[in-house]
Amino acid sequence: MTSNQTGHRKKLLLLCTLVTLAMAGLMGRLGYLMLYRSAHYSQLAEDLHQRERTIKAARGRILDANGTVIADNRTVCTISVIYNQVKNREQVIEALCRELEMEEEPVRRKVEKRSSREIIRTNVDKETGDRVRSLHLEGVKVDEDYKRFYPYDTLASRVVGFTGGDNQGIIGLEVVYESWLKGINGTILTMTDAAGVEIENTFEDRMEPVAGNDLQISLDVNIQQYAQQAAYETMERKGARRVSVIVMNPKNGEILAMVNVPEFNLNEPFKLNQEEPAGITASGKQELLNQMWRNPSINDTYEPGSTFKIITAAAGLEAGVVSLNDRFSCPGFRIVEDRKIRCHKVGGHGGETFLQGAMNSCNPVFIDVGQRLGVDAYYRYFEQFGLKEKTGIDLPGEAATIMHRKENMGMVELATVSFGQSFQITPIQLVTTAASIVNGGNRVTPHFAVRAVSADKSRVHRFEWPVKEHIVSEQTSATMRQILECVVAEGSGKKAAVAGFRIGGKTATSEKLPRSLKKYISSFVGFAPADDPQVIALITIDEPQGIYYGGTIAAPVIADIFQNILPYMGIWPQTEETGNNG
Repeated sequence: MTSNQTGHRKKLLLLCTLVTLAMAGLMGRLGYLMLYRSAHYSQLAEDLHQRERTIKAARGRILDANGTVIADNRTVCTISVIYNQVKNREQVIEALCRELEMEEEPVRRKVEKRSSREIIRTNVDKETGDRVRSLHLEGVKVDEDYKRFYPYDTLASRVVGFTGGDNQGIIGLEVVYESWLKGINGTILTMTDAAGVEIENTFEDRMEPVAGNDLQISLDVNIQQYAQQAAYETMERKGARRVSVIVMNPKNGEILAMVNVPEFNLNEPFKLNQEEPAGITASGKQELLNQMWRNPSINDTYEPGSTFKIITAAAGLEAGVVSLNDRFSCPGFRIVEDRKIRCHKVGGHGGETFLQGAMNSCNPVFIDVGQRLGVDAYYRYFEQFGLKEKTGIDLPGEAATIMHRKENMGMVELATVSFGQSFQITPIQLVTTAASIVNGGNRVTPHFAVRAVSADKSRVHRFEWPVKEHIVSEQTSATMRQILECVVAEGSGKKAAVAGFRIGGKTATSEKLPRSLKKYISSFVGFAPADDPQVIALITIDEPQGIYYGGTIAAPVIADIFQNILPYMGIWPQTEETGNNG
């Protein structure tokens, strides 16, 4: 054998060896894929021939205290096209343009786009969706969906809130209770051929959606309507910038009404509730929308003025530094360090008891009570009453109290705080603290949510809210009820009186910052019956024109609201025979 033959045989042997090794590797790889990776590639193949469509879950409804639906769903349709299934594109384009009243260009662009599914339009009313479905256009899908609907349009708009295009909560209770309301979407799986066309008469894998929970809240539509009507009438009559009303059960913190007029239409939440300024930019309009959606009852702070004297009086009584018959003198001002702080009555009230000082809403009397307490004690009661913390209301964006630091609080700051100036709180904080002082001394948590109920009624979740007991004693609470009843019966709150009912309350007129603008917030907080409060309400009138005193323009509005809602709540006028509130 020649050397050439030997070389060829070696090369042939090497080639055979390499081929054998390659074949062994391929067989090994094939065996690995078939035995160990078969499930993975079977799933990929299945996915390639499956098309998944979503079945939207119905969002849970929101119901008022009586079960009246205030946030509901309407059936709408989503129209889409599947490129590989469309047989006659011109017919589809023409029909969709006609039925959906759309321009040809955007419809053509989507129908001719090579994709697994292209959405033509969402939130199409059901009647139109049914018409499109009846045309039996190949490649056109009509899927039913849900759109939020608010039967009362503007009622409690900043409380209820609204949802966006994806039916997800944006503001108000809709966003706070999103996880309870949203539900779980279902799916439909269909088989397609290699071209992506659905195969007829094949099994459809369907997972049904789970509807969201219904949310029942404490708000009462009837009380809300009474309060909203009164607020609008007040705003128009006084030319006010804004009017807010909060009505609450002082015993447990359930909010029966929260009005902030002007309200906006929940079914058109992106439409301004004022005339749109000419030439406004997109960012400028968004800023106006953000302002429109704000809830001033919880998102904004203000100087409370004389309604805050409720807190100073309660602290003084609880600490034992003042009693009802203590004597004071009001010359029309009080000198504190280098400051002359005036009473609202320029000539002064003269000699008066503490009870008379409260009835007269006399600043010097409350300055004296504050000075008797001192900074340390006053600050301690401020914290004890819960004023340094947020109320914990179940609405987004609650603002915190803006208060002097204790180390920066001198005698002048103590004097002004004592009658409700030089610091800021929210309306919800004020009415909650007042409620907690007159209800026997238990700090309640203001709230709306009462319970969540599953769509099939099989599961009920009751919401629980914390209570801090004994922020004042029962005796102090009873004395405060007596004082505030006298304020309405004979003092500055006379115009809040309602014939046959025992009403307690406190007026306030606070000057907005900067004070040079001479703009005011008039307010009144009242409760009934005065001896056993079942309801408490606060009204704030922002920038009223003309007469702006709280006792003159705010107190009568609460009287009007109480006159309407007390009998509705089962609280009846006293009679000489019964001597009680039935």
